[in-house]
Amino acid sequence: MSGHGFHVHGPHDHEIEHAAHADPKGLAGQLAVITAVLATVGAMFSYMGGATQANAGLYKNDAAIKKTEAANQWALYQSKSNKQNMAELALALVPEDKKAGYQKEVERYKEEKSGIREQAEALDKESQAFDEKSAEQMHLHHRWAQATTALQVSIALAAIALLTKKRWMEWATVGLGLLGFGLGGMAALHL
Repeated sequence: MSGHGFHVHGPHDHEIEHAAHADPKGLAGQLAVITAVLATVGAMFSYMGGATQANAGLYKNDAAIKKTEAANQWALYQSKSNKQNMAELALALVPEDKKAGYQKEVERYKEEKSGIREQAEALDKESQAFDEKSAEQMHLHHRWAQATTALQVSIALAAIALLTKKRWMEWATVGLGLLGFGLGGMAALHL
């Protein structure tokens, strides 16, 4: 308790103040630096994981929109086919003097269907391309998530190493951290 020049220390306060003013050395100092680096890189990897997940969702949404547009075109194509079939049936049933009009309709529907089919196929291809982009982004998201997880576990090992003062745990921390960096590198390289 402090106030008007009167100050009382708790039993551990002196040791904490001494440690705070001392330069970190040995295992504790090394683990502090390692943990800071792991946490910083882990935060960046986490951000990239979230960004790729969001991108995957956006691409999947675009794929669904294009698939719906393609379905609309295929429905129009089917409608034109039905009208062409009706015109062909009429062509077979009407007298010769009326066949020319129905023949023109058959040809018109064939021509219209051709353009509609091309548009529907193009939209299907666009939808497929967006699906592939979405899958790629989800793959990258998983890589970023694996990298982030490895770094988080590495940070936990650093805490255990600090508490147990086991040097081999520090090496395990570094090893798992390097694995996380490697996974993050793979994600950055789109592997």
